[in-house]
Amino acid sequence: MRVIAHSYINPKGLHVNGELLAQVTEEAQYLKQLYSSLSLDYPKFYKMDNLSKLAVLAVEGMLKVVAFPSEGSDLQLVFANHSSSQQSDLKFIDSYTNLGNPSPSLFVYTLPNIVTGELSIRHKWYGENSFFIQPEFNPDLFIEQSSLAFLRGNNLCLCAWVEAQAQGNEECFLFLVSRSEGSLESADIMDIYKSYTV
Repeated sequence: MRVIAHSYINPKGLHVNGELLAQVTEEAQYLKQLYSSLSLDYPKFYKMDNLSKLAVLAVEGMLKVVAFPSEGSDLQLVFANHSSSQQSDLKFIDSYTNLGNPSPSLFVYTLPNIVTGELSIRHKWYGENSFFIQPEFNPDLFIEQSSLAFLRGNNLCLCAWVEAQAQGNEECFLFLVSRSEGSLESADIMDIYKSYTV
């Protein structure tokens, strides 16, 4: 097992394999700015919650440097975060408590696993996917789940720690694990993550 590519987004920019791919000049609109810089044409992006936008952009950035399966079931998704769908939850609560009009378009995003669904629809990935709620970033979870995916016959596992908290803390650390020869340790993944966040 080994990590063959990784990307990271926060309000400062998008990095792929440790290199800055797109810098942000206006943090308040950073997701729209990154979308434009990647020259995407995916109107559904504007209707998504920030959790989904972060993952979509991280995948699109990674696709600039490594080929993914364009479709099929060879790829498993393993995502996690600490705050679940907190941003969307609070917006949905506000839509019915303060505005008196529950929003179906917000309700869709009150489950964090909608992120993996959005990616699967966009890329026609039919493999298994999961979303875990964890107290903090835990590389052991991703190694364990990737190992299980490979035992089931998958060749790739797309893993992500994607966070969009109500107070505005947002990031997405995405990494692609291959079942190819190699020994992947928790420390390896943590080192990559820390290289972006420290």
